[in-house]
Amino acid sequence: MLIVTGHMTVPPADLPGFVEEAGRLASVARQRDGNLSYDIAVLDAAAGRLLVAERWRDKAALAAHLRANESVAFVSRWQGRMLGDVRQYDAENGSPIAAT
Repeated sequence: MLIVTGHMTVPPADLPGFVEEAGRLASVARQRDGNLSYDIAVLDAAAGRLLVAERWRDKAALAAHLRANESVAFVSRWQGRMLGDVRQYDAENGSPIAAT
């Protein structure tokens, strides 16, 4: 499993539009083969700071998502206005923190 996580920053005036578009992308991404979860949350609206948290079955599933038309179009529209540090991590031995 891959975990993709980090933070993004957009100009605060652009935050509502970014959140709306990111929400549409998240809805599409959650339906993709290999997606385990896909979430974006506003951490600080005044600063335009967001948290990104995704889980993918494997590198092939993540790569397919990144190549998909919706993903490419989203990045193209926001390139230059979104900054941040989002990284992928291998997580082969994950386990729940608490029993559910």
